[in-house]
Amino acid sequence: MPFYNKLGKIPHKRHTVFEKPDGGIYYEQLFGTEGFHGFSSLLYHHFRPTMVKSVSEPKDVAPKPAVDKNITSRMLKGMEVAPVADFLESRVIMLYNNDLNIACAAPKESLRTYFYKNADADEVIFVHKGTGKLRTQLGNITFGYGDYLVIPRGIIYQIDFDTEDNRLFIVESFSPIVTPKRYRNNFGQLLEHSPFCERDIRGPEELETHTVEGDYLIKIKKENVMHELVYAAHPFDVVGWDGFNFPYAFSIHDFEPITGRVHQPPPVHQTFEAHNFVICSFCPRLYDYHPKSIPAPYNHSNIDSDEVLYYVDGDFMSRNHVEKGYISLHPGGIPHGPHPGAYERSIGQKETLELALMVDTFKPLKLTQAAVDLQDDTYATSWLEK
Repeated sequence: MPFYNKLGKIPHKRHTVFEKPDGGIYYEQLFGTEGFHGFSSLLYHHFRPTMVKSVSEPKDVAPKPAVDKNITSRMLKGMEVAPVADFLESRVIMLYNNDLNIACAAPKESLRTYFYKNADADEVIFVHKGTGKLRTQLGNITFGYGDYLVIPRGIIYQIDFDTEDNRLFIVESFSPIVTPKRYRNNFGQLLEHSPFCERDIRGPEELETHTVEGDYLIKIKKENVMHELVYAAHPFDVVGWDGFNFPYAFSIHDFEPITGRVHQPPPVHQTFEAHNFVICSFCPRLYDYHPKSIPAPYNHSNIDSDEVLYYVDGDFMSRNHVEKGYISLHPGGIPHGPHPGAYERSIGQKETLELALMVDTFKPLKLTQAAVDLQDDTYATSWLEK
């Protein structure tokens, strides 16, 4: 996020001696992206953050295409992704391209036996079901239903879940996740017309500092390969930090929808952006108030983008049959719009209680076998009049 934050103890000046109370010095680390140009924070460690004891053989975890070039509209039953105990093994990549991976996960157990670092991608973890705590070397964040957890690349983290019943929708972005440019002024502050502001962002609040040595396993994903490294000190040994690069939570329930006299286009729902894709939030809102408005979206051509909608809750106005956790894919190259009857049904309606998030990509998406196995084979022809 483009605003300053700090937690714990830090020295008065950066790059200067920061003495421990019992002797010795803390070890400074610049935690930054895009070389020395992007967001960064300065971390102060009890131990050197470079003490690697061993490195295991790498494991290929790259997604494989079952459908490489797609022109078919599809509906995937995301809630049918099977629950799995391990947090990383529970992730099932459904759609992907060179800019991002889109996955569903139903982890049954907390991530506590090892630590995880995604060195490839920023992660946006949407919590569809479950509560708990995201634990990182920069501090902890409690989360619940409807939270986006934004975890910048390189963050070391664990996750505590309160129960076994958890459902996550995950976007891995190979470029930084940021707030939309049109919502920000030249200094990075969110403007008055933005549908959310810094007050809605929940950064780390509880700094968990461990000053112990031992054998600590960190699984690191880099270039679609999983590496296992054992470090000689606990990764959460940070005594303080400050800067602009940190994990945070934002609740979809804090997104303030933009409405108008006639139907508003999808960009008014935009929440995040990255290179070649955006993430949008469709939230409960009043419908358009022109006396002859048609609240349902008009048919539109996806010429330059693939559109993915993840249905969270409520009755989505433009579809005749949608269940929680369904994922629709409308590929670039063909038009799409409301199902037969939905356009007409929307006339005169005053509000919608739908809750969904959308990922629009500007490069085509590939489907994995997991996606194909969970699809509704009748969806592509569901716009025919019955």
